[in-house]
Amino acid sequence: MERKVVDELEPGPVPPARPVDRFGFIKQEPSNSNESTTVKNLSAHEQERDERRVRKWRKMIGVGGSDWKHYVRRKPHVVKRRIRKGIPDCLRGLVWQLITGSRDLLLMNPGVYEQLVIYETSASELDIIRDISRTFPSHVFFQQRHGPGQRSLYNVLKAYSVYDRDVGYVQGMGFLAGLLLLYMSEEDAFWLLVALLKGAVQAPMEGLYLAGLPLVQQYLFQFEQLVKEHLPRLGEHFSNEMINPSMYASQWFITVFSYSFPFHLALRIWDVFLYEGVKIVFQVGLALLKYCHDDLVKLPFEKLIHALRNFPEDAMNPDTLLPMAYSIKVSKRLEELKEEYEKRNGKAVQSAESNGKQLVALKRKESTGRK
Repeated sequence: MERKVVDELEPGPVPPARPVDRFGFIKQEPSNSNESTTVKNLSAHEQERDERRVRKWRKMIGVGGSDWKHYVRRKPHVVKRRIRKGIPDCLRGLVWQLITGSRDLLLMNPGVYEQLVIYETSASELDIIRDISRTFPSHVFFQQRHGPGQRSLYNVLKAYSVYDRDVGYVQGMGFLAGLLLLYMSEEDAFWLLVALLKGAVQAPMEGLYLAGLPLVQQYLFQFEQLVKEHLPRLGEHFSNEMINPSMYASQWFITVFSYSFPFHLALRIWDVFLYEGVKIVFQVGLALLKYCHDDLVKLPFEKLIHALRNFPEDAMNPDTLLPMAYSIKVSKRLEELKEEYEKRNGKAVQSAESNGKQLVALKRKESTGRK
């Protein structure tokens, strides 16, 4: 069995203890990061403010999330505002499950995850094992070779590759699953991955990982048009230098910024992404280009590529970048560009989205039938 193969691998030596940040990532020395300074020097006033935020959130979601749906229906504007300010880290895992509907999927499918992990086989096993050590390698949870973190990551990815054999396993999925595992159990992370890829609440993400990456192609087309419209001078410079979004933005969409962005910023983006959908990825991308606009328009091809893959630290401050992103209105234009893309390229993406929703509905139906 696949599970047995991995379980038979001996865990490697436990890495030596090294200083970590508040999220569990090994600190790079020397570090002058604003993030680490901010965390170290929280004043009594700021600590009190954070505690008030947590109390407000606990009241909003209720015990174990019991009041969440009622509160969202009554005060959606308050929920949206608070999510944009950032979900308290101690509640993030639970709130993510409530936002995405993954908690409901888990409750409707008892025993399914265990079945997938223990008794099913996957054609992607070797690919998953090969890639595991590349997922958040500087985080203490995933550092030990074949240790608890890597085993959990393997289990989630293997289970999904069996659950949806059309998607199977694609490398970028490891960063999604890895991020989720830092905030919840294996089974919770699996069902949240299902909710994301199959579209339990927001538009399904599975097109990002299907053969040919159809949804990636659509998003890159939309993003390129938005750059030309919102930042025409930079868009023209990109055209002159033969730069297109596939050279720098693919990973933004495939991993929702979890691959190379500072973790504290990625978390804030994920909070909004899970509640409002993929438009935040476009908004953050545009905000980054806008923030660095005056420098980018001066750079030739080689330096431009490097800059687009290595944004300066001051551009990555969530309290600066995210308000700028929220101010960029893209929803209506994204719909128009999606229609334009589908007219040019057929209905492949639309078909993938439809299939995703049908599969979630089928799982729900099967679950109901087993009860």
